Amino acid sequence: MDAQQMARPIKDYVQRFKARVELITQEAKMRELLRTARQIAKSDCNVLISGESGTGKELLAHYIHENSSRNSGPMVAINCGVFTEELLSSELFGHEKGAFTGAYTRKKGLVEIASGGTLFLDEITEMPLSMQVRLLRVIQEKEVSRVGGIHRIPVDVRFIAASNRDIHDAIAAGHLRDDLFFRLNVVSLHIPPLSERKSDIPLLCTYFLNNFARGGNSGVVAISPKVIKLLMDYDFPGNVRELANIIERGLALATGPTIEPKHLPDDFTKKSLQVFRSKKEKKPYKTLEEHGMDYILLVLNEVEGNKSHAAKVLGLDRSSLWRKLKRFGIATDEAKSTYFSMRG
Repeated sequence: MDAQQMARPIKDYVQRFKARVELITQEAKMRELLRTARQIAKSDCNVLISGESGTGKELLAHYIHENSSRNSGPMVAINCGVFTEELLSSELFGHEKGAFTGAYTRKKGLVEIASGGTLFLDEITEMPLSMQVRLLRVIQEKEVSRVGGIHRIPVDVRFIAASNRDIHDAIAAGHLRDDLFFRLNVVSLHIPPLSERKSDIPLLCTYFLNNFARGGNSGVVAISPKVIKLLMDYDFPGNVRELANIIERGLALATGPTIEPKHLPDDFTKKSLQVFRSKKEKKPYKTLEEHGMDYILLVLNEVEGNKSHAAKVLGLDRSSLWRKLKRFGIATDEAKSTYFSMRG
């Protein structure tokens, strides 16, 4: 940010709606994305959002909902990768009393609850294929049947789905049905990682500092330029969510009015070592996903393999962390030794 930009109040960069959710950016690529999101919000079409974990896919889904004609209706979200197939079926489609053991009452599903509004399906590529068939029918027929029910219930729902995977790779690997993809992918939006929008880092730091300090007793009012420099040199595998965690941690540890480098996560400068190989190295480049896994393993090592603690630090739910480790063929009890071997 130049001096003129720094002089502008942060509110000038805030995309706000209904005073509940705020999007902070000055990056041209992100501003164009938000312009497109506002435009397609009014069309009521289904949307597929892609982007790495922590980039703000659910936030963008809320942005679309609040800028649509459905904003007076419900905005409902579900993570498709958290539940077993049976639980996901019950959560999405509901069930009738007595449909299965433990179904003591009738329950509306999220599709039914979202009628008149928007249903956000996060991690759509993690949804079991059998469930994808049922969801496809709901989208096509605009009606849903509860588990154990015989009646078809009309629904009026806009679907917004998201994935942190490459969608076309997921289809090729058989994780996402192509017919469901075509139904959801009327408009596709991609959120760039924070490493591609670094001019937003100072803005986001100021926003998070003000947001976390609001209503508290903290006397922290500034972030050291040295901290900003370190953050600008870092590639953020955990994206905006990771940056928020870092600022919140600094706010908790600072004893004076300023967050200093010593308040950053331990060994932060080593975490932010060059991502790309040097000219002298003969080793091939690593992918961004591989660097993200390096960071996950580093965190696991630092918390001595405590997956719940690691997930909290990374801004992930525990099941997402487990799936990422599984995707790289790493058993959770091997994570610590694997990281040491990588360092060696």
